[in-house]
Amino acid sequence: MALSPVPAPGRPAGHPKGPAHGHPSGVGATPPRAARPGELPSVHGALLCVALPAFAVCAEHGQLTGEGPEGVYAAGRRLLSRCVLRVAGREPVALQGRMAAADRAVFLGVLRAPGDVGPDPGLAVERSRGADGTERITLRNATARPLRLPVEIALGTDLADLGAVASGRTGPELAPSVHGTGLRWTAGDGRSVAVTADPPPMDSLAAAGVLRWEAELAPGALFTIRLHLRGDRGAGPAASPGGGGGRPGGHLIAEARAEGDDPRPGELLRASVDDLRALLQRDPAHPADVHLAAGVPWRCGPVTAEALWAARMVLPLGTRLAATTLRALGRAQLHGAGPESGRLPGPLRDAGPHLPPRCTGIEATLAFPVVLAEARRWGLPAADLEELLPVAERCLGWLRRTIGDTGLVPDPGPAGPWRAETQAHAHRAALLGADLLDACGRPGGDALRDGARTLRERFRRYFWLDDRAGGRPAVARAPDGRTWSQLGGWAAHLLDTGLLGGGRYAQGLLDRAETEQVARLLATPALDSGWGLRGLGTKEPGHNPFGHRSGAVRVHETAVAVAGLAAAGHEKEAASLLRGLLDAAEAFAHRLPEMYAGEQRTTGGRPVPHPAACRPAAVAAAGAVQALVALTGIRPDAPGRSVSVHPMPSAPLGAIRLSGLVVAGEPFAVRVGRLGLGMVEEAAEGLQLGV
Repeated sequence: MALSPVPAPGRPAGHPKGPAHGHPSGVGATPPRAARPGELPSVHGALLCVALPAFAVCAEHGQLTGEGPEGVYAAGRRLLSRCVLRVAGREPVALQGRMAAADRAVFLGVLRAPGDVGPDPGLAVERSRGADGTERITLRNATARPLRLPVEIALGTDLADLGAVASGRTGPELAPSVHGTGLRWTAGDGRSVAVTADPPPMDSLAAAGVLRWEAELAPGALFTIRLHLRGDRGAGPAASPGGGGGRPGGHLIAEARAEGDDPRPGELLRASVDDLRALLQRDPAHPADVHLAAGVPWRCGPVTAEALWAARMVLPLGTRLAATTLRALGRAQLHGAGPESGRLPGPLRDAGPHLPPRCTGIEATLAFPVVLAEARRWGLPAADLEELLPVAERCLGWLRRTIGDTGLVPDPGPAGPWRAETQAHAHRAALLGADLLDACGRPGGDALRDGARTLRERFRRYFWLDDRAGGRPAVARAPDGRTWSQLGGWAAHLLDTGLLGGGRYAQGLLDRAETEQVARLLATPALDSGWGLRGLGTKEPGHNPFGHRSGAVRVHETAVAVAGLAAAGHEKEAASLLRGLLDAAEAFAHRLPEMYAGEQRTTGGRPVPHPAACRPAAVAAAGAVQALVALTGIRPDAPGRSVSVHPMPSAPLGAIRLSGLVVAGEPFAVRVGRLGLGMVEEAAEGLQLGV
């Protein structure tokens, strides 16, 4: 996923203060270039504990040293940067650091106790740190004699903004003062943070920022210290997200499970659901509305187009997240009588080495009616539909006017260019939007279908490039006729047509022969790295395996390809990408980053991390859900009281069972056998089942 410049707290980078965004307000004006991010500190080797608005960035050894981005954060501010443990004047020898849950990491170390002989350490040290900075430190005496050991913890903070940490512009550590059973730091702007300890330390040395204990351990005994971190003025991790009564969780995202011949889907689904729940955050002005942050640590600002795509990909886990995300986005919709009326604002984002930036506001405007229409198919309650339908109608009104001008949708501004990916989003929005309006008894469906027909005609005329190899789609076209022909993972969006009633997929921009050709191209080694789909093919000018739009594997795009290929009947190509994604997930301990290097897979190799990628990331975790559900081919139509399953006939992962899904507001479970036959095992009463 594209990396935005590092945001200041409460506002994503590039987000303007005014309502219009990402494009000029005047027709024909030239859109500005997207700001390019600086070199972000690498976090790919760190353990990230996440429970937004709090998260902790930890090295595998467990000490917080204050180096780079290490520390505990809340609401875009680093509350603690240093927490260094010493026992008898020495730091433990680090043996293992691992994630115990999305919001908690565990670290294990050892020390040779005084008087130890031989190589065996006599003292074990276990640390458990949460996203909110709460930490439990336990010493265990494994010797046969009592021990008396001095223990000290050195603490420090700069109370720096996340943006300053990312750019390396943090100031010196602040001077602490003794506060209760711990220490307190206060910044120049009046904000403060305190660490308290239980049991209370024997000594609190403010000048050195050190707390001290004398630990007495009988043979086999434990000595435990608990640290609690709290900031004031609503900045502390102890404050509930957005002031809204605790963290959201299971009521928004169901506890789905996978089990079968291959254990990896179960591990990936469990980790992805945990990460999605950890990334949930409330709209501060509207605490009832919850959406997914784009990714940790760099992209935790207000609701984005990625949050909407992620909500769409996890519709099998329930529709409530889609409803709250749509509400949060809908409040920003542009009104009035101008040409931009009905559009959603959003920042420009870099589109790679060949094209000008694209507008995420246009992306969100086209996604809004699609997510609403598909959420209705999965079982969105009528009250939510009634509330959100007017916003979708205004989005569709903007789309009708825009298509009517040229037959295509320009992106980012009126001057273009025309992007193939945007045309695919627009075509899907027109057809699913028309279906939605018809079902709700609203006018405008016929005009949208006419617009979709025009889009298909123009796409074949302007975007399909014939050649001896069978042709290829162009990535973009300028109004003067110039085309960009670079082939990349963006082509997967041409296969994502959207779900209509009765378990039918909408018509796409491509005909059958063109769909087969795109499927073949996506499966070539130039695009399929063996770990997933590259953003730009290896044979294209400007290919860079670390470029987010020029060669890196973007997880959500791979998931879109898996689902689109499976729906179009190209199972072999879908299965290859799915296996690569599962193998990559295993290498990343089942917590997929938003992207990783598009290096070619080799025997015994591992996927190469991208140094600036967010991990966890909403579209990566949600993409894993979408790719796994594609194995079963679930096609719901809750308004029509039916659901059918169309699994991959070859059962590429063997037998698999998905349970804990949600269709029509009730639990849903499906099993696919080794022969590729699907069976619904649990469903809402009264649903007509089909395979």
